[in-house]
Amino acid sequence: MFSFVRAVVKDMRHTGSVWPSGPLLARAMTRSLRAAKGPKRLLEIGPGTGPFTKVALRSLRPGDEFVIVELNRAFCEDLERRILAPFRRMHPEIVVTLHNAPIEQAPLESGFDFIVCGLPFNNFPPSLVRSIFRRMLALLKPDGELVYFEYAGVRMLKAPLVGSRGREALKRIASFSRALTKRHHGKRQLVLSNFPPALAVRLKAGAAQR
Repeated sequence: MFSFVRAVVKDMRHTGSVWPSGPLLARAMTRSLRAAKGPKRLLEIGPGTGPFTKVALRSLRPGDEFVIVELNRAFCEDLERRILAPFRRMHPEIVVTLHNAPIEQAPLESGFDFIVCGLPFNNFPPSLVRSIFRRMLALLKPDGELVYFEYAGVRMLKAPLVGSRGREALKRIASFSRALTKRHHGKRQLVLSNFPPALAVRLKAGAAQR
């Protein structure tokens, strides 16, 4: 918790919240992964202190691969010490890799079955949001799934506080989100018990081509 609070104070833009995500949101974000059978490749982007990471790790089996990308060095060090190093010692047959890098620059091979993303897109410029989604969708298998989340009503709450340019950016992000949802057969799950309440959004990689 203290590492999360320090990161919020230093970099609110990339952290996006004043409180880590709760266990019910973590279960919603990893629902498809936990139900999947057979070998799988999972990518998590922006894990923070690891609430989704811990649930995802419990679903992995021998032969699976889990790749994590986190921009914040303090979060990476915390994840490695508390969660990833102990997991590797107990499960050497499962490949778990951590990259301290922005997702646009991380050295990744495509072909992921699942991508779980915890980035605070409403804090980013619209051009960066589009760039990150292009990268994530390109990394998925044709039948893969991308799941991300946003806090319920966040754009409406932020709009009065960010000025005219900020409101225009939020409108563009909202429009892009609606287009993605339509193009990729998106499904939304409201998690009221999270603090704050959140929407888990699921996109299918190949839906736009069908």
